[in-house]
Amino acid sequence: MLLFDTNIVSYLMRGDPLRDHYFQFYEEFATAISFMTVAELHEGALRANWGERRMRFLEEEIARYVVYPASQEVIQLWAEIRTARRREPISAQDAFIAATALAHSCPLVTHNPKDFRGIVGLKVISAV
Repeated sequence: MLLFDTNIVSYLMRGDPLRDHYFQFYEEFATAISFMTVAELHEGALRANWGERRMRFLEEEIARYVVYPASQEVIQLWAEIRTARRREPISAQDAFIAATALAHSCPLVTHNPKDFRGIVGLKVISAV
């Protein structure tokens, strides 16, 4: 199982040129996303004033993945990540995504590997 960062899901949904670097992972592996990715995708859609048709499309895309929910383990790992990275701050969103990957022992596929640098035990896969 691989955990996709929000940017990867977005590239795949939009048909972004970067999609080609990551589509193989979608085809070859079971894929999951964090509850935080679902929240970020919904926030982006709301900010862009997506209509009903595009919101349905978003839900169909989300349904293609296993969605890992928040759990006590994810919350504890999030707190540990944020504490460890206080000298090199990590966003709350990225920390939740990293914590989800760690809690489920999944490599994280992202196009922003620097955002996840130095997180002990986190395997990051990127085309960068």
